[in-house]
Amino acid sequence: MPYFAHEGQRIAYTEYGDGPRAVVLVHGLLLSQRMQEPLARELARHGNRVITLDVLGHGRSDRPRDMSRYSMSIFATQVLALLEHLELEEAVVGGTSLGANVTLELVSLAPERVRGMIIEMPVLDNALMACALAFTPLMVALTFGEPIMRAVARVTGLVPERALPLWGDIVLDLFRQDPAPSAAILHGIFFGRTAPHSSERRTFTQPALIIGHHRDPVHPFSDAGMLADELPNAQLLEASSLLELRMSPERLTGEITTFVQRCWRRRARGRAGGRRVAARA
Repeated sequence: MPYFAHEGQRIAYTEYGDGPRAVVLVHGLLLSQRMQEPLARELARHGNRVITLDVLGHGRSDRPRDMSRYSMSIFATQVLALLEHLELEEAVVGGTSLGANVTLELVSLAPERVRGMIIEMPVLDNALMACALAFTPLMVALTFGEPIMRAVARVTGLVPERALPLWGDIVLDLFRQDPAPSAAILHGIFFGRTAPHSSERRTFTQPALIIGHHRDPVHPFSDAGMLADELPNAQLLEASSLLELRMSPERLTGEITTFVQRCWRRRARGRAGGRRVAARA
């Protein structure tokens, strides 16, 4: 797996395809770039050059224990550094959960480098209470239960990588990791800003495909809908569940592929007639 150096740390990435249209995909919190592998391969099959990466503290990238090294805005600087490393003037950038918010931060940091946004399950205003309830116990377990979590990591580390189906291996990898850097990641994110403010998001003119689903308090559909209303060139796509893009991806990957092609054909201009909702199949 190739790496590039950024601020004294190694950031891992993988490339799929070699087409002229660049797409960068970012993973979710505490997960690795492997979660984006199926989508990356599908987009590459349609002539796109797709790059996935592990932001600092995740996957194969370095995992410092300093919480000050972790925040949404810092992760965005790493995506920008990837574009610089690969000499890409711009790309369609997207991600899931943490990756969705990092994409928004990248637009805030360097809007001229983002051709379009793929925003799956953004974590915004309506998710804050649920995130606190969901992740505070995990942060406590990783911090104060470090000896137990380290023992779990040793046991799960005995299972060879890629010995299980893709998603089994991705989930198991959560438990293989040293718990101290994972705790630092959660601390850093909790004490930083979650995303650009609504007033700033309303100024983002890049085309955006926003994917949300119901029955998930950490990624409420209301956040996806709110973001679609804020962004002037947004399309809202309703998934049937968190699992649709992972288990039955054909409909959603088709929509994503079409969106990427549209981003590279021309830039969207002006408001696209308000929010458009693609209902579930």
